[in-house]
Amino acid sequence: MSAAAPSSAPLSDPAEPHGQTGLNARLNWLRAGVLGANDGIVSVAATVVGVAGATTAVTPVLLAGTAAVVGGAVSMALGEYVSVSSSSDSQKALIAKERRELAEDPAGELEELTALYQAEGLSRPTAETVARELTAKDALGAHLRMELGMDEEDVVSPWAAAGASFIAFLVGALLPFLAILLSPVEVRVPVTFGVTLLALAITGYLGARLGDAPAARATVRVVVGGALALALTFGVGTLLGTGVA
Repeated sequence: MSAAAPSSAPLSDPAEPHGQTGLNARLNWLRAGVLGANDGIVSVAATVVGVAGATTAVTPVLLAGTAAVVGGAVSMALGEYVSVSSSSDSQKALIAKERRELAEDPAGELEELTALYQAEGLSRPTAETVARELTAKDALGAHLRMELGMDEEDVVSPWAAAGASFIAFLVGALLPFLAILLSPVEVRVPVTFGVTLLALAITGYLGARLGDAPAARATVRVVVGGALALALTFGVGTLLGTGVA
């Protein structure tokens, strides 16, 4: 990398993604878990309510619900694995690139780091001192944090991400699944509606809080969307059940 002018040095290459560290990274994980649970709640609830609208028998609901829970959890895990694998590969490539540049041109990299600290508002002497001391302690870490906003340990395991997504979806999916199976036939649909909307209100609130978004608006949006999905699938199931009968 070439040294940048002090007055206009960018904090990072715009083509390189920025990572997040510490608390922000943990909050992103929690928010992803909440959204995964939300997906499980909506998709499985819509499936079982739709089937319940077509028949009063328990077996079809059990079979459809089981397929939705297992298939959805596996699909969620697979999608997360593929997505995180791509991101992880990109992060590893950036780390390797930075390590190679430090080995090939340490003086140029030191100058670049100095320029980046100048762009942050430090004077040239102070920026040089900071850059030299950080380089002596951990050159790669200093460049990763300043240029890319990441640490080496920020590289996420695709398997861990897939497992977390699988569990989050499964936890959310089990709520409407158990609600419709354990409730008496005559009230199973309204009970499932109630459990589902309550669970969506909780996940909507948590997701908004973790994302620093207005909680009330996000909660209402999720609940209304879930209610519409349930009403639509139940209506379709009822029409199909009537047509078959």
